[in-house]
Amino acid sequence: MTIEIVLNGETRRIPASLNITQVLEHLDLPKDRVAVERNRTIVPKPQWESVAVGQGDQLEVVHFVGGGSGDDTFAIAGRKFRSRLIVGTGKYPSHQVMAEAHRLSGTDMVTVAVRRVDLKAPKGESLLDYIDREKIMILPNTAGCYNVDDAVRTARLGREAGLSNWVKLEVIGDEKTLFPDTAALVEATRILVKEGFVVLPYTNDDLIVARRLIDAGAAAIMPLGAPIGSGMGIQNVAGMRILREMITEVPLIVDAGVGTASDATVAMELGADGVLMNSAIAGAKDPGAMAEAMNYAVRAGRLAYRAGRIQRKLYATASSTMEGKI
Repeated sequence: MTIEIVLNGETRRIPASLNITQVLEHLDLPKDRVAVERNRTIVPKPQWESVAVGQGDQLEVVHFVGGGSGDDTFAIAGRKFRSRLIVGTGKYPSHQVMAEAHRLSGTDMVTVAVRRVDLKAPKGESLLDYIDREKIMILPNTAGCYNVDDAVRTARLGREAGLSNWVKLEVIGDEKTLFPDTAALVEATRILVKEGFVVLPYTNDDLIVARRLIDAGAAAIMPLGAPIGSGMGIQNVAGMRILREMITEVPLIVDAGVGTASDATVAMELGADGVLMNSAIAGAKDPGAMAEAMNYAVRAGRLAYRAGRIQRKLYATASSTMEGKI
């Protein structure tokens, strides 16, 4: 039997009935010159072996480092993630291909759709059997919901099934474009936040809607770059720049429309905090290779954004000095 804990902001699964010393040993963490906090209470080292770690416990393990940290942290609702790439679980040729793509992408969060159990389907392996839940957080989504009631019910069922109280909230307004119904989205966000959900809403690139979602309690804003599954890349660059400049309270995660690695890089260069994609990886000729490409693309785009690009100019500027010219 395993339990889920949060260790230094990351979700981990560990065997049940371990004390703090055993947890550190199980995860191959140092025991010397470290301090441990459990649920915001420091646990003195002599007590480590007498303090059991239970389901949902939050542990912080700290040590000393030189100087300040250059860590570029990505966090949603106070939870830290190593990767800024979130990927889906649908449309893959097989569960095995999906699992390998997840590994190569470097992601630590994947989305899963909440669906009815197929009563006629033969018993067998589950999608969840191929997700490494010690390393990857599962983010249930409400894909396919067209009204507030269905979206809220689906989120509740996902939580009841033991997946998470986090939800990628989708309320679709048009069947052909899969554009969001933003009024319904704001209402569903408000309801779910009051019920203790961490809500990540799929929305359009409208600043006013984004502000209303934040007022409703959204933990992130997830504007589409282009229609879901279109692969067209970021279509409204100016709109995305405005969102980046004006939305600073919560993370900005580009959701939908990415087709290839350069699209992901552009999204990150525009200042997005993360990118969510599914079709671009699952639908590629080689999903594993594309997943790895997206891994590098997101990291490269983030580095470029932080580095600061040179100013665009109409005319040339010599890169070599004229001093000493013959």
